[in-house]
Amino acid sequence: MIVRTLAECENSERRVVAQNWESTRMLLKDDNMGFSFHITTIYANTETHIWYKNHLESVYCISGEGEIQTLADGKVYPIKPGTLYILDKHDEHLLRGFSEMKMACVFNPPLSGKEVHDKDGVYPLEG
Repeated sequence: MIVRTLAECENSERRVVAQNWESTRMLLKDDNMGFSFHITTIYANTETHIWYKNHLESVYCISGEGEIQTLADGKVYPIKPGTLYILDKHDEHLLRGFSEMKMACVFNPPLSGKEVHDKDGVYPLEG
């Protein structure tokens, strides 16, 4: 069994901070569960280009408000507490935080823990 608290993960190398967001990676590839689990904070008044070419992601909004815009078709979807969005087609998108948003995120394949978006909004795929 694995037991971790958000507080202990936030005070470790599992917390990764970028310009528009921070992510506490509570479950990672080395935990051998086949997915990773993160609590991510999207900062208020930000827009982040993301394109997970190598990963599938599901995101559940715990708090805050924003929107996601899929670039292939220009559709905009509001995000508020209780919203789940699933990037099942490696959707290239813009994520906008109107207020600070707390999100619970699941990645498949799992992340190793230090990933940040490259210039195209992509996380690299590790072997």
